[in-house]
Amino acid sequence: MSLIPATILTGFLGSGKTTLLKRVLSEAHGQKIAIIENEFGEENIDNDILVTDSKEQIIQMSNGCICCTIREDLREALQLLAAKKRQGLLDFDRVVIETTGVADPGPVAQTFFMDDEIAESYLLDSILTLVDAKHANQQLDTRQEARRQVGFADQIFISKTDLVSAEETADLMHRLKHMNPRAPQKAVHFGEVALSEVFDLHGFNLNTKLDIDPDFLKEDEHDHAGHDHAPGEACNHPDHDHSHQHHHHAHDDDVKSFVFKSDRAFDPAKLEDFLGAVVNIYGPRMLRYKGVLYMQGTERKVIFQGVHQLMGSDLGPAWGKDEKPCSKMVFIGIDLPQDIFLQGMEQSLV
Repeated sequence: MSLIPATILTGFLGSGKTTLLKRVLSEAHGQKIAIIENEFGEENIDNDILVTDSKEQIIQMSNGCICCTIREDLREALQLLAAKKRQGLLDFDRVVIETTGVADPGPVAQTFFMDDEIAESYLLDSILTLVDAKHANQQLDTRQEARRQVGFADQIFISKTDLVSAEETADLMHRLKHMNPRAPQKAVHFGEVALSEVFDLHGFNLNTKLDIDPDFLKEDEHDHAGHDHAPGEACNHPDHDHSHQHHHHAHDDDVKSFVFKSDRAFDPAKLEDFLGAVVNIYGPRMLRYKGVLYMQGTERKVIFQGVHQLMGSDLGPAWGKDEKPCSKMVFIGIDLPQDIFLQGMEQSLV
């Protein structure tokens, strides 16, 4: 049986997760989707869609989708669904896990890597985060869970943009980009999202594409006279578009990102020692880190990524004929000491 793709859907209370899920569940898209819901969420899908008194934990929908409410833990729910699929009792193509609004997606993501039985049945595809444009700044200012959800995201959907001005939306997008430059952002209206933007995003694949907004990287290439930037450090100054004054200084988020870049090769042993040491100390605060690395001793790209204390690498394709080998790595985490990381990476080069 091929691996079942899984998507984690997260976002703060009222951000529109349930609206998006209802759309995915009720649309005639020809895909059979199993939804795993944390039962203590702010509103259950099944209250609206599944009007039933059944105590059954798994409910089959008319369009072939399945809704499963977790009363035990996620691991057991995933094992149960995979077992029923293997036995031919349930037929579904993929799983979407809706976390509660105040959940940290980290432990949910780790389940797919730490548990051998789950890893043999499922492939984690991506983490989707919904952000409510109207309340986002207040939530990001006051709740670390909301900031962590942004840090973990492979794709960010911004809801309720119709309730705020275009400038407020632009400011929010700028703020989110500094927290997580890997995740593309898209404004969505009442959960109207093409399934191609929800599924098969390969956010956890060790693919060669490092999705960092190129403009984010450009910011460190501007000539900032009088600003001290470490190599590869992303600049926190306002946009270089001076046509209107943005006020980006107001938010000092603890979830931040920075990028390391170098065209010198890494010494594999030194890099392994350094990453092993920082993961040991800062692992719980390291949300996502991902890179395409230029390593001594191989003609191929090394694709590297991690979540918290778990990290892995894989050999990618060879460097192209006209391609200059270089390393590019993004770290997203909570109050990570950027200077220690950048210096340690620099010292791991040949």
